[in-house]
Amino acid sequence: MKPSHLDRLDRLDTSTVSDALDFLALSGATVGLRPLWNCPKIVGRASTVQLGPKVGDAPTVHLISPVIAAIETDERVLVISGGIDGVSCWGDILANAAKVKRVRGTVIDGFSRDIEANDAIAYPVYGRGVTMVSARNRVVQLASGTPIQVAGVTVREDDYVIADRCGTVFVASGRVDEVLDLAERIVRRQD
Repeated sequence: MKPSHLDRLDRLDTSTVSDALDFLALSGATVGLRPLWNCPKIVGRASTVQLGPKVGDAPTVHLISPVIAAIETDERVLVISGGIDGVSCWGDILANAAKVKRVRGTVIDGFSRDIEANDAIAYPVYGRGVTMVSARNRVVQLASGTPIQVAGVTVREDDYVIADRCGTVFVASGRVDEVLDLAERIVRRQD
């Protein structure tokens, strides 16, 4: 049986995938989105979430929770953009909900809090940094399932995600075959 795209991607590392993207003149490699605790590598398909600053005083739902509730497979990685510098857009309540739904991990173009709680349940979180400042009454969810900008890369729903100690790389779903083929050739040549 032929291995799935996710199985093939899981056998690689971000440096090799980044090299393949470079050779193909494709974007996808990011700078600054690293593990926020000593968490494992994550590989999966993107579920995109766009956040933004809260405007006005209307009540809001707990951000990102509707996206987590809608997840029905075990191949998802939450990819979040639009946070406010120094303000959390991920914490322990969301991590516990995501763990229950078998989400593989979260990549944030922003900050997280409650890192010890994420570590305690072995939930991988990659992002720009850690803070203690809550998103409550500061950040709201604007959209999900739409294209978002993450560290200068356009990420679409169902794109492929690989994140390890070197950082985070996204692969457009329509180009995954050629990127994986080239990355595997690079590994064979290096070996």
